[in-house]
Amino acid sequence: RPPRSTLFPYTTLFRSDSATATVANFKADPDMGWFRDNVKNAKGVLIVPSLVKAGFVFGGSGGTGVLLGRDEKSGRWSYPAFFTMGSATFGFAAGVEKSEVILMIMTNKGMDSMLSTSFKLGGDVSVAVGPVGAGAKAQTADVIAFSRAKGIYGGINLEGAVISTRDALNSAYYGKPVRTVDIVVKHSVQNKKADRLISEVKKVARK
Repeated sequence: RPPRSTLFPYTTLFRSDSATATVANFKADPDMGWFRDNVKNAKGVLIVPSLVKAGFVFGGSGGTGVLLGRDEKSGRWSYPAFFTMGSATFGFAAGVEKSEVILMIMTNKGMDSMLSTSFKLGGDVSVAVGPVGAGAKAQTADVIAFSRAKGIYGGINLEGAVISTRDALNSAYYGKPVRTVDIVVKHSVQNKKADRLISEVKKVARK
């Protein structure tokens, strides 16, 4: 297990309100109407406050994010589970170096993939790009990806992105070993630092 000091920048994600601010930005963005109207139908949302493009020749990008699951019977949202998203082939729009990204998990297959150790968008599960892609393809996609860059729609192509669980971060955040399924499905752990984030997601889902 990594020393706690190496996990500190990640487990303070909610102290800086990065994920909460991202949800608030998407809620206020006039281009994100489809996102706001359909969060209530999602099985979960993966929020990546900062997906960064790196490199000059080969490219590449990545970021740390958190998944909140929604209980279909009660509508209750879970506390967050940590993930990373990375790829050497992200299709960033011209001039874009950093984006906020939210993935809406729309199907049982998509949610089951989030509960695995690692999976690939566009390979293991289908992905559509929103809001532009929130049309015919979105009707059957497992995951719908939304992005904002520099205050505008970023248009990132996430085909080929690898999403992986961060068990060490989850353990550090909740103070004990915990699996993704325990957090987002069984709701067996809590951390009050994430209450503002959950509240912001609820506000969007009620719109």
